[in-house]
Amino acid sequence: MTNNITSTAVPEVAAGQDRPELREAMQAFIDAGFAGMQLRVRDERGEWVGSAGVRKLGETAKPPTNGRFRIGSNTKTFVATLVLQLVGEGKVGLDAPAADYLPQFNVDRRITVRMLLQNTSGVVNHTGDFYDGKAIPGLPSTGQEWVDNRFRTYQPEELVRFALSKPLLFAPGTDWNYSSTNFTLAVLLVERVTGHSYAEETQRRILRPLGLEGTVVPGADPEIPEPHAHGYYRYQHAGQWKVVDVTRQNPSLLVGGGDMISTTRDLQTFFSALVGGKLLPAPLLAEMCEPHPKTGYGLGLFVEDAGCDVTVLRHNGSTLGYGALMYGTPDASKILTASMTAGDAETDLQEEYPKALDKLLRAVFRTGQATD
Repeated sequence: MTNNITSTAVPEVAAGQDRPELREAMQAFIDAGFAGMQLRVRDERGEWVGSAGVRKLGETAKPPTNGRFRIGSNTKTFVATLVLQLVGEGKVGLDAPAADYLPQFNVDRRITVRMLLQNTSGVVNHTGDFYDGKAIPGLPSTGQEWVDNRFRTYQPEELVRFALSKPLLFAPGTDWNYSSTNFTLAVLLVERVTGHSYAEETQRRILRPLGLEGTVVPGADPEIPEPHAHGYYRYQHAGQWKVVDVTRQNPSLLVGGGDMISTTRDLQTFFSALVGGKLLPAPLLAEMCEPHPKTGYGLGLFVEDAGCDVTVLRHNGSTLGYGALMYGTPDASKILTASMTAGDAETDLQEEYPKALDKLLRAVFRTGQATD
């Protein structure tokens, strides 16, 4: 793996600044097997932007620090914000039955809007699930079957009906299970209540007011606007390991739960505006940041300890080929946003990724601690 690292400081706040601990933290992701990484950190020392690895396998160019990428489940935070804005406008009841806003589906009336946003509805994940020791098959989302179908267009109603055809995992509100279907339902709720598409409402309510010009709700479009790094999927089929460039893929399988495209700058701006109270009234922001006792998940956000009693809000995301990080302190004094692209390494990322992530979190949030 080529160890290319570059850093670009924002002139007005970080000119000439060297952050070796951040460069080393990025390199840990490349050493773990990722092809490339973009990182943006804003803290008391200003803003620092860098990239590591390569933009494309077989080439030497580094990932662009202003590159677009698939943000995966960070999409959920945007969707939760849309729904909570409607709650703040009195158009949706947070504790009302979701069925009131989704009459086209046979949604259990015990499931509230809040339960969709907190993943406590019990609705099965349409891309497959594992609960109480049992695997529940879903629509193709991995392996050769996904590769062969990665340009297929799914309708959100199709995803929802597939999930709702299966029994609830638990009585609504009694447990927690991460399910992207909850957020596909939330998207359909937004569309039903507003009379506009999810893309239009996201643009009108969040992207345009904040000037997030690098962020896209792509629908079924398989392209990532330039500039961007390439993402790869390594998988086993018929006893053989294969590596496929999956930069182009139809994201409609993950509508509302993982389909959006953004940049590290836009994610930073969005997070800062969200926790700064520019997108939600204070009572609803407080509801969003109230963690579920089992998992620390609020309403489209995790609330957790980054170590040494440092509380962070975050939502990470991944799609095949891409990973994304969005972390920040509740006062937005420190914000970390990043993108990783998967490559062709044989490394066990399930083992190595947590180590690299911990090194990065220590470098950004745990001031004064060693980072090796």
